[in-house]
Amino acid sequence: MNLYNKPLADRMRPNSLEDFLGQDDLVGKGKLLRKAIEADNIPSMIFWGPPGSGKTTLAYIIAQKTKSDFQQLSAVSSGLKDLREIIKQAEVNKRLGTKTILFIDEIHRWNKSQQDSLLPNIEKGVIVLIGATTENPSFEIVGPLLSRCRVFVLKQLAKPHLKKIIKRAVEDKENGIGRLKIKIDDKTIELITEMSNGDARIALNILEYASSLSKNIDKSIVKQAFQKSNLFYDKDGEEHYNIISALHKSMRGSDPNAALYWLARMLEAGEEPLYIARRLVRFASEDIGLANSQALEQAVAAYQACHFIGMPECNVILAQAVVYMSKCKKSNNLYQAYEQAVIDVRKYGNLPVPLHIRNASTKLMKKLGYGKGYKYSPDYNYKEKQEYLPKELKDRKYLK
Repeated sequence: MNLYNKPLADRMRPNSLEDFLGQDDLVGKGKLLRKAIEADNIPSMIFWGPPGSGKTTLAYIIAQKTKSDFQQLSAVSSGLKDLREIIKQAEVNKRLGTKTILFIDEIHRWNKSQQDSLLPNIEKGVIVLIGATTENPSFEIVGPLLSRCRVFVLKQLAKPHLKKIIKRAVEDKENGIGRLKIKIDDKTIELITEMSNGDARIALNILEYASSLSKNIDKSIVKQAFQKSNLFYDKDGEEHYNIISALHKSMRGSDPNAALYWLARMLEAGEEPLYIARRLVRFASEDIGLANSQALEQAVAAYQACHFIGMPECNVILAQAVVYMSKCKKSNNLYQAYEQAVIDVRKYGNLPVPLHIRNASTKLMKKLGYGKGYKYSPDYNYKEKQEYLPKELKDRKYLK
């Protein structure tokens, strides 16, 4: 395959940690992950970060550095059949003393049974897993698999890093577009960084399109290339943290017009509607809570409706839910109360359940005093005076 038949973003993918920009907190000199990579002793792990932050690139660098057999799957286009073939080879590798690293891109696309199938092979040391996801692993990765992996969070790339990546591509004659002798000034490069929203892949795709239009790249060429390439958003539904934050804060601030704008920004760009619906479910309890208990019902109903009919028909359903949440009376009392309870749990550890509210299911338990002195609430018209907390937390009040 001719090198230049590959996209510029692929051609410019760095092959070393020294050229890998923007993630010094993870792989800077002296960091644990860098030491593990250099020692070829990596654990199973999940890379979580926004699009274009370098998740796949970091996996490729590990492939270059490691002495293991490096296998790759995309969760979008692969399934259990593909996994079984890799596991079969990995078992042979293990008998021969060779490790197998399996990289699964967009691992959140795999369902529970597919993710569960990885567990025994990780536990037996047949594979070392590297999963990449733009979605919160707490919601999208099954608990047993998550507990067996280290989660590393990649940040959105800052403008200085994007500028350096763009300039490197302009100057590189072997892998970049240096052979085209493109002319581009710093202000135009600045515009590309702004339009790419922290995504190195978008920045390089805009640059590549622009270079096909003219050798003198100015702001008008960049804008034209951006419109033609339709690159601003990956329609597979990746998180854009700033916009979901703007939606959340607009609803919290009871501004339905702003909330509708941010909702439209996401949906028209291709955001996964179920992702937005999940955030509304969280919002209903975190920011509205007991001020209007029907908000949670509305959010769950919106999620189910989106699941039934999908886009584009579900856009008005999400709009209804977003406006409803914006106009609701707000209270974060539940959220704060739970956080205070968590503080006591962490401070006092596993305090014993008071004997009188324990379940006396055996004779031995009764003999030990389980359930002794318990006041059955209906017998007291639900006005009994009785302590339900451990003695260390007597009379503690979490709810205001």
